[in-house]
Amino acid sequence: MYIPTISDMFEAHDRIRPFIHRTPVMTSGYINSLVGAELFFKCENLQKAGAFKARGASNAVFGLSDEQAARGVATHSSGNHGTCLSYAAGRRGIPCTVVMPRSAPQAKKDAVRGYGGTVVECEPSTSSREAVFAEVVAKSGAEFVHPYNDARVIAGQATCSRELLEQVDNLDAVIAPIGGGGMVSGACLTLSNLAPRIKVYAAEPEQADDAYRSFKAGHIIADDAPNTVADGLKVPLKELTWHFVKRNVSDIVTASEDEIIEAMKLIWKRAKLVMEPSSAVPLAAILKNKSIFAGKRVGIIITGGNVDLDTLPWQ
Repeated sequence: MYIPTISDMFEAHDRIRPFIHRTPVMTSGYINSLVGAELFFKCENLQKAGAFKARGASNAVFGLSDEQAARGVATHSSGNHGTCLSYAAGRRGIPCTVVMPRSAPQAKKDAVRGYGGTVVECEPSTSSREAVFAEVVAKSGAEFVHPYNDARVIAGQATCSRELLEQVDNLDAVIAPIGGGGMVSGACLTLSNLAPRIKVYAAEPEQADDAYRSFKAGHIIADDAPNTVADGLKVPLKELTWHFVKRNVSDIVTASEDEIIEAMKLIWKRAKLVMEPSSAVPLAAILKNKSIFAGKRVGIIITGGNVDLDTLPWQ
């Protein structure tokens, strides 16, 4: 298992600059007053293809040799990684196939197809996803780009925290949602090397809290098909992301379904930032655990904004 290094992050940033946005950082005085801390929202909801995963996907796709690229790329994804891999593949002019759960939001399936990708549906479980995907790769010979258990992907995601360090001084902590752990691993990679005093936190839904339970138990605990409004956080940790989580994460905090929805509504109303439920989990967890973050300067990574406007969770 290759562990990405800080050099990999720098190389990734140079590689992907033409294909990503340097996303802005936003603040809200009202939300700060609610939590008793200074929050800095890194807006990856405004990233290419609407999610931070454009970073890791672009690094993987544009790091392929011409021979590898000719066979195309493939992945399994609940939405954003598949969308972003399709985006990156389209920019390079190569085919992309994405295995997606039947229950994935229609907006995310449409987005994959909109960037030229092919969607193959599976049942909404990790076991079904991986079985169907194995069939796809066997037929096409495409290069597998894992949504998060991939050094190229983690190095790409790590560029987000590098930008955040350049945009905000004197952070005390950074928090991001955790499902498979790609963004959190990227944050760990960058911050442990460039700003080791900054604590890394992860936030997770109570109804899909396998990373939280893994963190407390000291080994990976994987749920096959958790049920949560935060559809991007239903996947389990893998060996590579666990490497970073167990070594560099200070704590994992959780929030209930109602708390996630209320946090999502709050930031839509007060900061005018459209985010998907998965992205609202860190704010929900901070609101629930104010004492941990009180008086701190906290970077929050808003991981994506690809929400289905026809099926908002409070409707």
